[in-house]
Amino acid sequence: MDKFESIRAFTQVVEAGGFAAAARQMALSRSAVNKLVLNLENSLGVQLLHRSTRRVTPTASGLAFYERCLNLLADLEEAERAVSQLQAEPRGPFKINAPMTFGTVHVGPTVADFRQQYPDLQIQLTLEDRFIDPIAEGYDVTLRIAAPEETASLIVHPIAPMPMTICAAPAHLAAQGVPQHPTELRERACLHYGYLSSGNAWQLTGPEGELTIPINSVLCSNNGEVLRLAALKGIGLTLLPEFIVADDLQAGTLAAVLTDYRPAAISLCIIYPVNRHLSAKVRLFTEFITARFGRPAPPSGAATR
Repeated sequence: MDKFESIRAFTQVVEAGGFAAAARQMALSRSAVNKLVLNLENSLGVQLLHRSTRRVTPTASGLAFYERCLNLLADLEEAERAVSQLQAEPRGPFKINAPMTFGTVHVGPTVADFRQQYPDLQIQLTLEDRFIDPIAEGYDVTLRIAAPEETASLIVHPIAPMPMTICAAPAHLAAQGVPQHPTELRERACLHYGYLSSGNAWQLTGPEGELTIPINSVLCSNNGEVLRLAALKGIGLTLLPEFIVADDLQAGTLAAVLTDYRPAAISLCIIYPVNRHLSAKVRLFTEFITARFGRPAPPSGAATR
């Protein structure tokens, strides 16, 4: 039995959540992948996977073994790269996921520049605002604007802080008044980002310390540009990254409020599976993104260099 091939098959099944998906990614038949994993289980004398008609999940022993396998395969990949001239330059497919607004304005041009520098890459850039599972969906790297939070299977590398601001259209403030304290948000019309970890509340830090303020959400979206446009129409107050509203604040079409209260910190992060942390593509792209954005992100109308 080729134990390394069996280990690769096992980790692929865990990451893909099933034998069929793993087989497609490994360019093998489903039965071949199943046989590799069965041989591994027989060799170890332990069941590694719970199998059902809908999904395959690791047992407790399987999860512990999976985490050790990631390090083992990473070490093997590093050794292979050390003796292979083909890895001197990144090449082949490279899947990137990024949020819609930041991705359109900033990541798209950056990826184009990266591709010009490394012409042997075939890059697939997907822009979406839902929270994805990078491992299950097969992404090499994912860019997210969020609070950094590592897991056992993912590395989260913060690149730059992303300041947030509470703002509204001057017409809205003239009609409804300028809020003087965050508790007023409980009664005011608010435009809410749908994937905040705090739920239907805004977390702020001010003279009284940390506050979690339930808000009156009249519009919820998972896209910052949707909330910006709604704010410009005077529908309510919104809490957004400054890179989305910087031009509007400068032009006076939106006005910042509650400036004595600092929203919870978030960062532009690059996220990738643990077993890809030594990949030349991931390493070079991480360095490229860090060099480009390793400072407060530019406003939407600014150059990205």
